[in-house]
Amino acid sequence: MIYYKNNNFILYHGDTMCLLNQLKQANYQADMIFADPPYFLSKGFTIKSGNKTKCFDKGEWDRIRPLEEINKFNKEWLSLCRDCLKDNGTIWVSGTYHNIYSVANCMTQLGYKILNIIVWQKPDAPTTLSHLHFNFSAEYIIWARKDKKHIHFFNYELMNQLNGGKRMSDVWNIPTVGSWEKHFGKHPTQKPLRLLYRIILASTKENDSILDPFAGSCTTGIAANLLKRNFIGIDQSEEFLALGIKRKEEICDKIAAKKIFQKMSENPNEIMVIINHARENRKHSINYSH
Repeated sequence: MIYYKNNNFILYHGDTMCLLNQLKQANYQADMIFADPPYFLSKGFTIKSGNKTKCFDKGEWDRIRPLEEINKFNKEWLSLCRDCLKDNGTIWVSGTYHNIYSVANCMTQLGYKILNIIVWQKPDAPTTLSHLHFNFSAEYIIWARKDKKHIHFFNYELMNQLNGGKRMSDVWNIPTVGSWEKHFGKHPTQKPLRLLYRIILASTKENDSILDPFAGSCTTGIAANLLKRNFIGIDQSEEFLALGIKRKEEICDKIAAKKIFQKMSENPNEIMVIINHARENRKHSINYSH
């Protein structure tokens, strides 16, 4: 049963596996999937170093698990997502070393074709408290298509334009979540709109359908709608879905939508050409009629 619907923004509340299976049975097919699954890194405690505090507990859903359990979980949801993906569609999955190797192995076993592993470099990453490591300042995003034989969509020319006319690399320098993205509250693993902006533009067209099986506070859905894509999100937490609903209702206002879009489409940490989406000769131009 649909938990929330507002035009091209649909949310389901409940167990991801069950709801993905329901979408599969209904023959739903997404053009793109973005998944931010549990990284399984939460240790359940907080430490202090000087005047800095670090919480290692994002919630029970992110607690450390045995490798066998992690592999089983990843294989199950990735299999269901593959069934819900169009033949020419692609999937993006984020992670760190805690989960990303398991995800990659499961993808290969299921028949996905891995296209790139994006290194998301965070110029404003917090300082790692331990003095036994280099600073942790990156996450990884696997981009894959459904199989080897079907050709996927890639907005190659636009990605070059976003990169100042040069071929875009697989290392993306994008800041973490800004204060302008969390005035309704913050999900503990919230992704920045600027990251989803690039992912969505790279691999979809207007009016395409985007699925997020771990929607959280619905960053994927906000970016999707601002870019005139359709969105379906799933999450087990009503608290986080409530944040997503507030964010969706905010962008129903044209003025608010325009302001958020402008911030989302800029990256102050890179020297790059910002495309003017208002130009009539650009196919990806945006209007804010909701």
